[in-house]
Amino acid sequence: MTPPGRLALTASPLVAGALKALQIATELPVAMGGPVSAASRSHVIDQLRGTATRSLQHVQVDTGAGLGGKAVALARPSTVVDYLSAQGITHKYDHAVAPERLRAMVALPVRVGETTRAVLYAASRESIAFGDRLLHAATAVATRLGRDIEVEEEVQRRLAAPTVVPPAERGDLHAELTAIAGSIADETARQRLLAVCERLRPELDLPGVALTPREVDVLRLVSEGCTNDEISDRLGLLPNTVKSYLKHAMRKLAVSNRVQAVNRARAAGLLR
Repeated sequence: MTPPGRLALTASPLVAGALKALQIATELPVAMGGPVSAASRSHVIDQLRGTATRSLQHVQVDTGAGLGGKAVALARPSTVVDYLSAQGITHKYDHAVAPERLRAMVALPVRVGETTRAVLYAASRESIAFGDRLLHAATAVATRLGRDIEVEEEVQRRLAAPTVVPPAERGDLHAELTAIAGSIADETARQRLLAVCERLRPELDLPGVALTPREVDVLRLVSEGCTNDEISDRLGLLPNTVKSYLKHAMRKLAVSNRVQAVNRARAAGLLR
């Protein structure tokens, strides 16, 4: 059973998507990975890409053992130029690595806050040195996966919460979830969250609220990060006129600041 608040990585598409991204980013033929146990004592390699055998499938790697265990213990990426002859790791898992004839390998801990939640590996059947460019690309994939895990868990927590969301706050919740979906790198997870957002949409009507075209224009530019002066220049309006449109929109939407106005209008379908 997955501990409360922990993403069931084994069944999640997030790791699988990260492995594909890792192969592309590093241009290495083999990628594999899996979740770290709740107590961080081990991780299981449960997903493989580019392997020729199943020798590494379901291998449980203890923290501190092998290359992946070393990466977890140190909380940073670890590499070897030739796995089977490497001096800086234990060789507890040589029996699983040998059938794949893997030599150069990098293991990347996937961190969420101060906790390692998964380990990704990229490997080659040739002996190569890992340069800064390759390590930077690999680390970026692991970082992105950590962020996706964190977002996914937060979404699951919110959706599972028994608290009833007051109608006045549903628009803000919808807008926030939609923004979170936009930050998720994994396409499957993003689409799943957007589908949830769509189920919320029928509850987001604001009866009697209608924004004028100019109010929509102003809020759209606010959502793009424009200041009032920039909005004034882009729309050919006086700064005071921009403030007036924004003030009227905020009053209609029953909010107290411009960020809330954008979120409420977007959630209610008034701002695309």
